[in-house]
Parts: sequence; C-alpha cells; structure tokens
Amino acid sequence: MIRLRPQTAAYAMLALVMLLWAGNSIVARAVHDAIPPFFLALLRWTGALLVVVPLAARHFAEDRAAIARNWPVIVLLGLLGVAAFNGFLYSGLRYTTASNGMLLQAAIPALVLLVDFVIFRARAGLGAILGVALSTFGVVIIVLQGHLTALSQVTFNRGDALILGGVVTWAFYTSLLRLRPKLHSQSFLAVTFAIGVLTMLPLAATEWREIAAMHFTPQVIGAVVYVALLPSVVAYTLFNAAVATVGPASAGQAITLMPLFGALLAALTLGEQLHAHHFAGMALILGGIMVSAVVRLRSGTNDIARG
Repeated sequence: MIRLRPQTAAYAMLALVMLLWAGNSIVARAVHDAIPPFFLALLRWTGALLVVVPLAARHFAEDRAAIARNWPVIVLLGLLGVAAFNGFLYSGLRYTTASNGMLLQAAIPALVLLVDFVIFRARAGLGAILGVALSTFGVVIIVLQGHLTALSQVTFNRGDALILGGVVTWAFYTSLLRLRPKLHSQSFLAVTFAIGVLTMLPLAATEWREIAAMHFTPQVIGAVVYVALLPSVVAYTLFNAAVATVGPASAGQAITLMPLFGALLAALTLGEQLHAHHFAGMALILGGIMVSAVVRLRSGTNDIARG
C-alpha cells in the first residue's frame, strides 16, 4: 500500500477540494435562475448539517468544553468561511460573468499572504511569493484567453463586487484557520455548518416570493444534493485538514486551480473547446504550486509558524 508524506497528501486533498468547488460554481451558475442564492445556501448547509451531525454526535461530549471556551473564534470562522463566503458567491453568480469571477478569485492567494502578515506577522518566503505570482499569472492568461488587450474589455458590476466580498472573507477564513481550537473535525464542521444555517435563515426569508414560485425539478434537486454533499461535507473536511498540514498560504494558493478545473469541467460537460491559452495557463498554475510545494517540502515545515 502506497503511503504519502503528510504534505504530499495535503496537496492531493487540496486538488480534489478545488475540483469540487469548481463544480460548485458551475452548478450554482447553472441553477441561478431556478433557486434564489440565499435559499440555495440555506438548503446547502441544512443538507450538509444533517449529514454531519450523526457523525459528530459521539465527539460532542469530549469537545463540549473546548467549544464553550473558544466559541468566539468558532463563530467568527463559521460566519466567514460558511455563511459570508457562500452568500457572496451565490449572489454574485447571478450577475457576473464566469471570467470576471475567476479573475477576482485569483486574488485570494495574495490576499492570504497579506492577511497573514497584517494579523500574524507571518512573512512569506521568496519561493512562496514566486509560486503565487506564477499561479496568478496563469489564471490571468486563462481568463484573458492569452490576450492582455482583453483586460480593457473587463467590466465591473455588482456581481463582481459581491464576489470580491467573498474573496476577502475567504482570505480571512483561510488565514484565521490557524486559530481553530483543538476539537474533532466533525464537531467543528457541525458547529460551523449550524452557524451557516442560522445566518441564511433570515436572508432566505427575504426571498420568499421567489421561493414560493420555485419548481423543484430533477435539475434543482440534483444541484442541492451536490452542493450539500461534495463541496460542503467532503471539501470542507479536506480543506481544513490540509490547512493544518501545509498552512494558510499554501492552501490559499491552491485556489488558483479552480479556474483551471472550471475550464476542464466546461469542456467535459458543456462541450467547450480547450485552446493554447488554457494549456499555457495550466502550466503556469501547476508550476507555481510546485515551486511553493518544493520549497515547503524541502524545509519540512508549513507556513503556520510566525515570521
């Protein structure tokens, strides 16, 4: 049986997470006219909570004291990473283009480094900075289809502003995960998913007229099942574990894989063609991640330690 080093396994988990989250954006965009955004988020976290609670039940007894002691941090993480990010993302996908959304999300790795430095005085090494720069440039090439002149055609609307809000909240969530208390991963997910449900309830109530007019078609039901299970229960479990192993900056950089996976999924599911700029961007994204990974693997450390 092949046993991977913890850091190697963490990067593999991050790749799977980004694939699932790319699918989340595609699914959310596909049903944006059929499900109001806050109601979709409410259904997502309610479904995920129903799955996680039975798994976490046996851990609550031993984690109860830690949850009580650290509830401000847990609530903050739940609000940022579960409630706010997904509220911003689903709302933004109603109004913006996929290209603009991908370009904005490419800012996450750099923002994680900035938040790390401002809050924790964690200084990124030259290898990490170079890796982030390469991956971000790869995303830009994909988004602009290899033509820098296309940058002048990029417009900014309220959907972009909403996704930018999600980008900022996710950067804070990723960096602040270093403050996560020592409790079982299922307990942590159950509590933060519950925070997502409680936050989305009043917001979904504002969409009552749209909800009343909804039709629960097989497409809508399938979308809800997908976002509740794979990008939620599975992806959040893997992402939180990976951050604990390789640190916030490396995990944040993996976000640059989402536009790449999005292009591949679009080619497979929507019949869209892949072009030279996709492969050039793919090479730069993977190269940037490999640069950061090699530097971190050689040092044998993660980026959670303070600089």
